[in-house]
Amino acid sequence: MAAGRALGREIAEYGLRLVYGGGTKGIMGAVASGTLSGGGQVTGIIPEFLIDMEATRHSLGQLNELIVTPDMHARKHTMFERSDAFVALPGGIGTLEEIVEIMTWAQLGRHEKPMVFANVNGFWDPMMELMRHMTEEGFVHTAHRVQPLVVDEISGIIPAIMAQAAQLAADRDGEDEVISKM
Repeated sequence: MAAGRALGREIAEYGLRLVYGGGTKGIMGAVASGTLSGGGQVTGIIPEFLIDMEATRHSLGQLNELIVTPDMHARKHTMFERSDAFVALPGGIGTLEEIVEIMTWAQLGRHEKPMVFANVNGFWDPMMELMRHMTEEGFVHTAHRVQPLVVDEISGIIPAIMAQAAQLAADRDGEDEVISKM
C-alpha cells in the first residue's frame, strides 16, 4: 500500500495523469489516492459490474474523470488507448493478465509504450525468470519488442519511463513524444 501511495505521489509530482482500472480499494486505490493527494489528475476506467466490488461510489466521485465500461474487454482497451506507459505493481491474477496482454501487444508490434514491473521487494523476480526461460526456449519470437523495465525502487519508475520514451523518440528521428499519462 505504501508503494502504491508513493507511486501516486510521484505521478502527481511529475505532472502526469494516472489512467487506471478505477478501483478505489487495495494497491490501485492507494495509487489513485496518492496521485489525488499530491494534486495530480486521475482517470478511472471501470466496468459497471465491478463498481461495488472494487470501489465505493463515494470514492469514485473524487476522481477527476470516471469512465464506466460495459465489460472488462472495453475497460482494458480504453486503458490501453488512454495510456502512454504501463506499470504493474505487485498484484494478483488480474494484474498479471493485464501486463502480459500489454507485453503480447508489444510483441505483435501494436505499441512501443514503456512497460514497467515495479519489483517491490523482488515481487516480480519469478516472472522475470519465466520471461528469460521462455525467451531462451524460443517462445518469445520477437524478444526485442518485449523489453519491460524492471524497477526495484518506486522513485525510479517515472525517470525510467521518461528515459525510455525519450530514447524511443530519438530512435524515430526525433519525433516529439511526451509521456503525459500512465
